[in-house]
Parts: sequence; C-alpha cells; structure tokens
Amino acid sequence: MSDRQARKGVALVVLDLISDYQYPGGMAILPAAFKAAHRIAALKQRLRRRKIPVIYVNDTHGRWESDQAAFLRRCLEGPPPAVALVEKILPGPEDYFIFKPRHSAFFATPLQELLAELDVGTLILAGVSSHQCVLYTAIDAHVRKFNVTIARDCIAASSLVETRHALFILEHSVGARILESRYLRLASRSG
Repeated sequence: MSDRQARKGVALVVLDLISDYQYPGGMAILPAAFKAAHRIAALKQRLRRRKIPVIYVNDTHGRWESDQAAFLRRCLEGPPPAVALVEKILPGPEDYFIFKPRHSAFFATPLQELLAELDVGTLILAGVSSHQCVLYTAIDAHVRKFNVTIARDCIAASSLVETRHALFILEHSVGARILESRYLRLASRSG
C-alpha cells in the first residue's frame, strides 16, 4: 500500500490569510484575498460539520514570534480593510495554527508531523498567494506524497494572471485536483 493510499483523512490548509497586510504588496492583494476569505469561511463551515481539520499556516513577515494570541491581536489592530478580512476568517478553538518562516507550509514547520497524527493524506489548499505560498506548499505536499486539491475560488494573488499561471503549474506539474469549493465532495471524519 502506498503512502497516498494509507493515509485516509482530509485537511484544509489555509495559507497566510491572517495578516496585518503591512508588507510590500500586501494592500494590493487585499481585494482578491477578501473574496477568497469569504469562500473559505463557507468551506470551513462545511468542514466543521464533517469534523475535517482546518490548519492555518501563517508567515509573520520577518517578525519571529510564537505567541498566536499576540499575533492575532496585532492583525486585528491593523488597517480597517485588513481587519475586516481577518475577522471573517479567524481561527476557531478547534482549528490548528502554525507559524512558517518561508513560502512553503512544510519548510521548518511541524506540519508534516501534525498531518501524520491526524492521518491526513489529502490536502485542500486555500489562501494567498496563489503563485507563491500556495504553489510552493502544493509542490512540497506532492513531493511528500500527499494528494493535493486546490479550491480555485479560495486562493488569491494580487493579479488574476498570477493565479492562472499557478493553477496551470499546479494542475500540469503537481497533478493537483482543481475545482471550486462548492464542488468538493467531503466525507465525514470517523471517530
């Protein structure tokens, strides 16, 4: 049995949406990120009913920290458009939260161990930015033999062209399954 067949579970990985957006290009991505956040919030509700885990993996943009509560407070004190986005997609007490130092959610993080503990073999990736963090995480997931699904309406970049290029690579090089979040068929988590 291959690793892909052995791990049965599914998890949603939300990349870099929790932010104050005070980094180069941060404000430019906000309109697209807000649309994605709206759809992710709806997807999270579907997942919660099925007991499918949601894992937030966030870049702190050079501010090394490990205090999730302080990070969330800082994001909720940012510019009003950023605060509105963060409030829409805040992690709940049942969600997981990991800080990452670079683009990939796997690089120098405990994500792979958490996924093993949760018996996850399929990742649904969502968040920003499609051509960087989502793409790099998908490539690393593929290399680690995870099945990758991209909720096309739950990812964003500052331009649609960047997202289209990323989706092409994700589909043709990574073999990711790409579809809109409303078409995801989600089985209930046992136990």
